[in-house]
Order: sequence, then C-alpha cells, then structure tokens
Amino acid sequence: MKTILELGSQKFDITYRALVMGILNRTPDSFFDAGEYWDFDDFLAKADVLVAEGADFLDVGGVKAGPGEDVTSEMELERVVPAVQALLDRFDLPISVDTWRAEVLEECLKIGAHVGNDISGFADPDYLPVAAKYGASVFATHIRLAPRVPDPDPIYDDLVSDVAEFLLDRANQALAAGIPRQRIVLDAGMDLGKIKHQSVTLLHASDRLASLGYPLLLSASNKRFLFELLETERHDILAGTMAAHVVGIEKGCRILRAHDVKGTRRLADMMATILELRQEAVSS
Repeated sequence: MKTILELGSQKFDITYRALVMGILNRTPDSFFDAGEYWDFDDFLAKADVLVAEGADFLDVGGVKAGPGEDVTSEMELERVVPAVQALLDRFDLPISVDTWRAEVLEECLKIGAHVGNDISGFADPDYLPVAAKYGASVFATHIRLAPRVPDPDPIYDDLVSDVAEFLLDRANQALAAGIPRQRIVLDAGMDLGKIKHQSVTLLHASDRLASLGYPLLLSASNKRFLFELLETERHDILAGTMAAHVVGIEKGCRILRAHDVKGTRRLADMMATILELRQEAVSS
C-alpha cells in the first residue's frame, strides 16, 4: 500500500523514498549559517543550488528557533514574504514557510505558498484555520515550552510517550480544522526542549512516532545534539547528520530537512532502493 503526501497540488509517493526539504534562512543570526545568505541575491543563489542538487521542496524561515533579538511580526513579514514570492516565481516546487505566526502564514499562503511548518505545535489558535482556508499542508513539531525560550533542563515523565501524545493531539487538531490526513506531517523536534540524549532517544524511537499514521519529518541536519554527541564543531558534523538520516529513514522518517541537499538526496535515493528491495525479498 502506497503512502502519499500532498504538498500543494503535488502528490509524492513516500512509501520508500524520503523527500528532501531544502533549508533557506532569511535570518541574520541563524545558528548554522550565521546569516551567510542574508543578502537577497545570495539567498536566491543558494535556492538555485538547492534545487539543482535535488530538493523536493524549499523551507523559508524568517526567525530562528533559539533565543535572540526580538523579531516582530512586521519584521518577519518583511523578511519572508518577498522571499516566498521570489521562489514561487523562480521554481515549480512546493514552498514551505517556517513560521509559528498565523499572520505570517496567511500572507505567504495568499501569494501561493503551500506548507505551514510550525515549530510551536500550533500555539497560535488561528494557525490551523488559516492553513485549512488555503488548503495548505501543515507540519506539527513537538516543543516543550515555546520557540526562542531557553529550556536547558527539560524533564519528561516518559519522553517518547509524551512526544507521541503531543504529536497525535496536534494531528487531531489539524484534522478537526478540516486539513486532510495526507496534508499533515509530524516532527519530534530534535533539540527543541531536549538535551542530546533525549534527541538521540527520539531518533531511535522514530518507528514508534511513524506508527501514529502520519508522515514523519526528521530535522536533524547539523543540530546541536550531533556536535555535542560527536564532540566537534557545528560545521564538522556532516557524517553525523548523514548517520542520523540513515537511522531515521530506516525507522520510518520520510521527509529530511537538510542543509546539504546534494548528499541527502543521494542518501535518500539509495535508502529507497534498499527498502524497496528488502520489501520485495520479504514478499517473494
């Protein structure tokens, strides 16, 4: 039985093949690229590279998840809306907006964006109604507190169960708002209210989270838990990212949010072949 994900008018068979979500930051203080693509021409050039390297869709964010200087909704709109419009004019790919503000989501959906990627877990009560109004897909991420709020000592009764319960609740909220199941994606939220061993635990529990019945997004690319685990610098964890992607795909993740699109695309395609051949061997 095939598993289908809908992003805008496009339908993707993710039974075996994981999609690659190319990361595009419209922030001067991103934890990874530190504003390297803040200049608009550099931003568009980076988008060209990601598409050429095989991104299935692009994710644009105007506010970093971690603590930092205040970014108002007006500032976020100024950063994100022109970027989304430029990408829509440039590419025939679904465009995702990494925002937890319904106001920002609506302005982007009005001009043609396709996905609301919300790391707050739909904290804004208008978020899901706006997404439903425009027929958008939504990505629900687990977070213990809220975006941009420090959470250095997160405590859970049962980490995996707590995250699974949270995500299933958000999926049910999306369904109740009128968003079809095939347009709902879940994300365990690596590093968001988790210390390194908790993120690793959730990575290994991806099969349990995938069993909730919704496509699972893995946001492990260059995350803090990897460079802490490997005791190295943030720009020296390509191997760690790829290892996390392999584990995630093996355990059911079917969307990979990636900085290195070229390598991730190759890895995802190879894993799709391996998974399909394994299934054929089991069925024969």
